[in-house]
Amino acid sequence: MQNSLVMTIIGADRLGLVDSVAGLVAEHGGNWLESRMSRLGGQFAGILRVEIPAEKEAPLLSALKGLEARGLTVVAHSDHQGPAPANKALSVLEIVGQDRPGIVRQLSHALADFGVNVEELHTECVSAAMSGETLFRARAKLSIPESCNVAELRRTLEKIAADLIVDISWAEAPAK
Repeated sequence: MQNSLVMTIIGADRLGLVDSVAGLVAEHGGNWLESRMSRLGGQFAGILRVEIPAEKEAPLLSALKGLEARGLTVVAHSDHQGPAPANKALSVLEIVGQDRPGIVRQLSHALADFGVNVEELHTECVSAAMSGETLFRARAKLSIPESCNVAELRRTLEKIAADLIVDISWAEAPAK
């Protein structure tokens, strides 16, 4: 029987961090399924999901704990997937505008109020091409329940966008 683990890793960025985790997963007969990893500031952070033989899970977790001595913190949780959520539409929300504190807070609060789940969120601050000002960009993949009043949600998000002076675009997520 195979178990699935979801892990977060973080440590000061240095050569070989991914290799140290991948090596332990492979040594314990695991399979690296998916991951999102990035250097943020001086830290390297990531999330990943692996599949591991049930009898090898405890030894793998123990080996991963040993990476702390090398400056890498790994937190692992069993991935006990429940039934797939029914009747949820996937949409992509994109935001671009001059950076200011509170953009993510206001948008995420509105989404939560409408029962919308943020499945993925990617944000970045970049220098604007012409002005050099800092632009905030975000792309979120959203799971929208059937009960959500999408027209009202759009109006709410458009009002927030106008207040924050950011551009928002909304589209159906492409099928996987």
